[in-house]
Amino acid sequence: MAGDSEDAERRFEAAKELAAVRGFRYLPAQRVAELPREDLLERVSVAKASHTGKSEKVRAVETAAVLGGVAQPPITVTRALDLYWQLAADKCIGKSDDQLRRWRNPRIKAVSNFISVVGDKALPDISGDDMLDFRSWWFEKLESEGLTPNSANKDLIHLGDVLKTVNKMKRLALVLPLSDLSFKEGEAKQRPPFSESWIRDKLLAPGALDGLNTEARCIVLGMVNTGYRPSEGAALTPAQIRLDDNVPHISIEPIGRQLKSRNARRVIPLVGVSLDAFKECPKGFPKYRDSATLSATVNKYLRANGLMESPDHSLYGLRHSFEDRLLAAGIDERVRRDLFGHALNRERYGKGATLEALQGVIQRVAF
Repeated sequence: MAGDSEDAERRFEAAKELAAVRGFRYLPAQRVAELPREDLLERVSVAKASHTGKSEKVRAVETAAVLGGVAQPPITVTRALDLYWQLAADKCIGKSDDQLRRWRNPRIKAVSNFISVVGDKALPDISGDDMLDFRSWWFEKLESEGLTPNSANKDLIHLGDVLKTVNKMKRLALVLPLSDLSFKEGEAKQRPPFSESWIRDKLLAPGALDGLNTEARCIVLGMVNTGYRPSEGAALTPAQIRLDDNVPHISIEPIGRQLKSRNARRVIPLVGVSLDAFKECPKGFPKYRDSATLSATVNKYLRANGLMESPDHSLYGLRHSFEDRLLAAGIDERVRRDLFGHALNRERYGKGATLEALQGVIQRVAF
């Protein structure tokens, strides 16, 4: 019944399922014809045997399924993106709504850009020239808009991810012309750390951050002596903020969202201005938990109020500043990597430093 459909995709999927029920993997007629004689005759025999007592239409559907008579409908780039969300669903497990949005949007953008340049082609029809045309379009865009090669390379990576995933999972066996297209990256631009004097005399000056809303201000102050990623701080739930423990600390865990890596799961003691900030916001930051506006809000405020140390600085510089202070204090690399959620370049042994020991380490560099 499913094979008796006007929908080409549904008809093809039904043919694959029916072939499997009859004990075969669906193959197009040309591939069936190339099978060893015994395998070919087995398919013919099964197709013939299934005709008994059935209507002509049903016999035709069964024969087409076993002998490869149903053409696979072409998958366009637009359709590939629709299929991709289903085929890559495992990548979404544990993502928050905001993480999911930030994961989906670049892929939607890349596909949209490609279609605007090349058209909504079927995947088998995408040629090497099409990909070079897309690359040329990006080259002109980089020059005219002053963008970095990274912008183009991300589009190429996301487009390739969509097309290669569909090609593999749908077993299309296409040779897609996706290699050797990336632009050479310049030296990565480093986000500079805030200097200790700037943090002390500017950011922590009385009233300097009062113009920020309470949650944004507390996230910023919490970052000063923890070095957490802004998104990690914003996502903290009340259960992860443990002010009543012997050593007040926060626990960064994959609750309602994915962490950047498995190493990102960690605990960080709270001291100094960061402890004070969490005492003011003991229930976390619901305003920013599922929102991507935190960095933009803070960066805009800091720039507008002369609190950026240079035009290249951003909120993330507080994380780098914390690491620089730990390094200058001679803190062991294992301890620094554990605090920052970074991987070690060797196997991890033992549980690492205790909360009490980490508290002492941070107090040495805290404001």
